Amino acid sequence: MFGWEFPPHITGGLGTACYGLVKGLAKHGLDIVFVVPRLFGDEDNRSAFLLDAGEVEINERNFSYDEYWKNIKYYEIGSNLVPYVTPQDFKKMIQESKLENITTSENVFRAKYKFSGKYGQDLYEEVSRYALVASVLAKENQHDVIHAHDWLTYPAGIAAKKASGKPLVIHVHATEFDRSGENVNQYVFDIEKKGMEIADRVITVSHLTRNIVIERYGIHPDKVITVHNAVENLGNDDIIQNKGFPEKLVTFLGRITYQKGPDYFVEAANMVLQKDSNVRFVMAGSGDMLYRMIRRVGQLGISNRFQFAGFLKGEDVDRLFSISDVYVMPSVSEPFGISPLEAMRSSVPVIISKQSGVAEVLKYAVKVDFWDVDALSDAIYGLLNYQGLSKMFRNHGREEVDNLKWDNSAKNVKKVYESVAGTLN
Repeated sequence: MFGWEFPPHITGGLGTACYGLVKGLAKHGLDIVFVVPRLFGDEDNRSAFLLDAGEVEINERNFSYDEYWKNIKYYEIGSNLVPYVTPQDFKKMIQESKLENITTSENVFRAKYKFSGKYGQDLYEEVSRYALVASVLAKENQHDVIHAHDWLTYPAGIAAKKASGKPLVIHVHATEFDRSGENVNQYVFDIEKKGMEIADRVITVSHLTRNIVIERYGIHPDKVITVHNAVENLGNDDIIQNKGFPEKLVTFLGRITYQKGPDYFVEAANMVLQKDSNVRFVMAGSGDMLYRMIRRVGQLGISNRFQFAGFLKGEDVDRLFSISDVYVMPSVSEPFGISPLEAMRSSVPVIISKQSGVAEVLKYAVKVDFWDVDALSDAIYGLLNYQGLSKMFRNHGREEVDNLKWDNSAKNVKKVYESVAGTLN
């Protein structure tokens, strides 16, 4: 299994979902090697063997230029993004006119690539190097199925499938249309499409995402299976957090980017405060729209009722939910959305956009169109001021989310594995 992050070193729901799924699969008796670009040493390795891609040695015994170039051509990574051993080797490679006919008489080389494990300026290069490591791992380790999470690892999954001939399952947690709207990054879109085409099965986290995969990427419906995400039990109902102020608290938690709709949250907050000043709003997260949101809050004159908490994870998220009265997820396009489930397990009423995958599985959540700021502000005001309504969503929401378990999601993923690889012990 190839992933780009693993708790506690996460940037959002992807790492959380991978962790929950791995734990669920382990309970169903599957042995998993989970490969990440970089391990930091404090990850929970009880459910899977965690492997640091930076510790995998690339050498003359397990890697040939000839074979790798065929693999590169197979999934069409541009030559300027190809991983390389040294600048000299790289220059030699790209100057060859017929890459498949390269013959090498190099000295024995040994190399390990060090990955940042982040999403920085060298991301494309790291994605390609990661694919090289995957090719080596697939040749040297016995396995039944290859599972790749999100576009960053699709090239790795393709390389591993090409090297070992084993079936490839790719897991679509988000598409480029979710992240960028119609202004897609063509490079990322091409990787996603190639991964979907080459995979034996495509798992999507919602029917919403499944429809995008079929309609926008042209993938045959029979190949695309929806497996909804889930949430772990909190395991600690004793979190006591002092709010520090008397007002009710409305929370936004997520990346502060176009996809998550933070601007609609700010506008709705302003409308609520015009009717009820006994409310505070908190926006927890980071992203390219953060400073724009700070400026907008200032322009509206509500900064004394609005806080920016920065990026939170782990227990800090649970503490925030423990003092929240309402949670809002106004996403423009949300393939699934685990954070509402995390809020509901803390008995927090949630408002979610109809344009989210999690809306498919939740009954006890208020659902509004992301763009309808009037409806959003009314929903917030209602949950804050009508105790009977709030109590119903708190009680039934907690009960509902307790039934959304990773064990069940993992059981469905195992069925996908067995559909391409036969019965697994």
